[in-house]
Amino acid sequence: MRLYLASTSPRRIKILKSLKLKFSIIKPSFIEPAVKNNARPKRLALTLALLKALSASRQVKNGVVIGMDTIVMINNNILGKPENSTAAQRMIKLLSNKTHQVITGVAIIRLPEYKIFADVEKTLVTFRRLTNQEIDEYIKTREPYDKAGAYAIQGTAGMFIKKISGCYLNVIGLPVSLFLKLLKKAGWHPVISG
Repeated sequence: MRLYLASTSPRRIKILKSLKLKFSIIKPSFIEPAVKNNARPKRLALTLALLKALSASRQVKNGVVIGMDTIVMINNNILGKPENSTAAQRMIKLLSNKTHQVITGVAIIRLPEYKIFADVEKTLVTFRRLTNQEIDEYIKTREPYDKAGAYAIQGTAGMFIKKISGCYLNVIGLPVSLFLKLLKKAGWHPVISG
């Protein structure tokens, strides 16, 4: 059964490649809406992941299509990808010395049956107190710009982390344990590439 990743995220692609899985990439045709506040972030992450998988499933006759969506949330506010340095600075300041949630929805569609397997992973991440200079220097690295919440835990922002509770890879965008559990439920058996 062939795997199809409905994502062009370099981080998700890198994690899947590190697992030595054979997969193809399909750019989802679904356009994510801008969402600022949400009382049901798990449902939102799952819905967005499913919509991505469904949009890519039109290009697949037989196989497993994988959709994912990661949300960074603090105080019922969703932090998307910052559009400029001002937004990045605001987000990082908001995260400084606080704990936030990183929620990833994973949706798997087995075709041709269109059978859906889906769930969410939540990780709590606590930042240490950051100085304005640290925030400014981080923004100059340009790392925040294509990341939800304006940071990459696997990059320079790793030095900001005081504590993490839950799946580390979820914060990068692909909760491997949950992903593999859902694949198994979908009837997929690993084909490890050389």
